[in-house]
This record gives sequence, structure tokens and C-alpha cells, in this order.
Amino acid sequence: MNSTIDVILPVFLVLGLGYAAAWMKILSEEAVDGLMRYAQNIGAPILLFKSISALDLSRAYDAGLLLSFYLGALISFFVGLAGAILIFKRALPDAVAIGFACLFSNTLLLGVPITERAYGTEALAGNFAIISLHAPIFYGLGILCMEIAKSHGHGLSRRHIAARIVRSVAVQPLIFGITAGFAVNLTGLTLPASVQSAAGMLAATAIPTALFGLGAVLRRYRLDGDKATVVMICGCSLLLHPAITYLLAHSVFSASVADLRSSVITAAMAPGVNAYLFAQYYGVAKRVNAAAVIAATALSILTIPVWLHLLP
Repeated sequence: MNSTIDVILPVFLVLGLGYAAAWMKILSEEAVDGLMRYAQNIGAPILLFKSISALDLSRAYDAGLLLSFYLGALISFFVGLAGAILIFKRALPDAVAIGFACLFSNTLLLGVPITERAYGTEALAGNFAIISLHAPIFYGLGILCMEIAKSHGHGLSRRHIAARIVRSVAVQPLIFGITAGFAVNLTGLTLPASVQSAAGMLAATAIPTALFGLGAVLRRYRLDGDKATVVMICGCSLLLHPAITYLLAHSVFSASVADLRSSVITAAMAPGVNAYLFAQYYGVAKRVNAAAVIAATALSILTIPVWLHLLP
């Protein structure tokens, strides 16, 4: 138990310090926004670039690893979508945003540091394989479902939806970092030592800066919203998704220990702030998704040790 606490406590202490800094007004909202822009637009893309450029692609992209995680995520999405419609009687656009919160795990800001602290840097290959496909697949699915929901009864332009998906995914800085990492990896290009050193310095700042900033951003939101819906989102994110991933990876695909760890820990993360930003962008289910991000992040302090204990 002590070793598990040692793994997760530093991560949540950094989150808590960011929250406290915002609460005590040590950092203004503008400063927090600048910190998050650096983390999301510079630090994290460079971390992904550096990591993917050095991946052994033939080993990292294991079908069992990816199918276990993504099938679990898709089931979680559709359970959340169906629950929002059938149980909580939400409108279809609201239900899509709620399903998106059940789908979109905080793979980078929480999944990477917890996996690294638990199993070491060498255990992150599977995490980065999942992350490299995470935004394109999930944003694509979310935008597709939302555009269909909002166009219901008003006709549907496939060209419009396709253009919205491509545009929304392509402009993300994370995609730039992922694409550049693949380009270097596949071409075998060797970067100058000075460039590698600079990239390493910036990459090392990405996770702690993003965690601190995430804690500060969470201070802005309140635990409002429909409590039962928030509970459903937390259940899908923290229990259903990792449980399905565990069963598939362990019993169906016979994944390696490393892939089992990466897939389950990544699946067990709370929804990221992107779940709220997606809802905010479309103007639906904003209060519920904001509350779910806070509640699930707090509850994951209790659920993550359980998944760590179950893993070999």
C-alpha cells in the first residue's frame, strides 16, 4: 500500500499545488491560461515528438494493446450516451457530450506520470502508442456524433462533417508533435545533439507544468450539475472502461505484462479538461462535464490504487 501511495501521491500533490495557487490567487487566471498554453502547445507536443521518434514501432503498436483500450473506450462512450438518453432523458447533443466525457481519458497528463512512477520510463511505449491515436480517433468520433445530433431533422452534409473533423483534428499542436515524431522515426533521421538536448529539456517540463496548470484550471469549475449523471460518468471512466480493457487484454488478447499495464492504467484515468472544452465548444452539458472532470479526478485517487494492485 505504501508503495502505491508513493506512486500516485506526488502526481496529485502537484495537481493540488496548482489548485491551491489558483485559490490563493498566487497566479492570475491569465497566468494559468499562459501556463496551460505552454504545456499544451509546446511542452506536450515536444514530449510526444521526442517519445514517438524513439519508439520501436513494430513492438509498441500491438493490436491487443490498442483494441483492448479502444474497444473499452467505445463501449464506455455508448453506455454513457445511452444512459444520458434513456435514464436521464437528456437531449441528443447533451448525450453526445456526456458520452464524450465517458470516452476521453486523461491519457497524457495523468496516465503517463502514474505509469512512469509505477513501472519506470521503459514502460511508457504502450502509453505513447495509445496517445498517438487518441485525439484523432476520439475527436473524430465526438465531432461526427455531435454534428449528426445537431443536424437531426435539418439535413446532413457529409462534406461539412468531414471538413469539420479534419480541421478540428489537424490544427491541434499535439498532432503536429505526433506527426513530426513519426516522420523522424520512419525516415531514420538523426537530429543534431543540440536539438535533441533542447527537446529533452522542454519535454521534461511538459508533465509537471501541465499537472500544475490542470490543478489551477480545476479551481474554476464547481461540483454542480446533475449528481446522478456525474456518478454515471465517473463509473464509466474509472471502472467500466478499465474493467473492459483489463478483461480484453488479459483474457482475449493475452497481452504482455507491459501492454496490460499501459492499457489498463491509461483507461483508468479520469476525463481530462478536454471533456469540458468539447461541451463548451458546442454549448451543451457544460455544467455536468465540468463537475464530472473534478469529481472523477478526485475519486481516481481511490480507484487508481485498486487497478495498480490488480496488475502484475
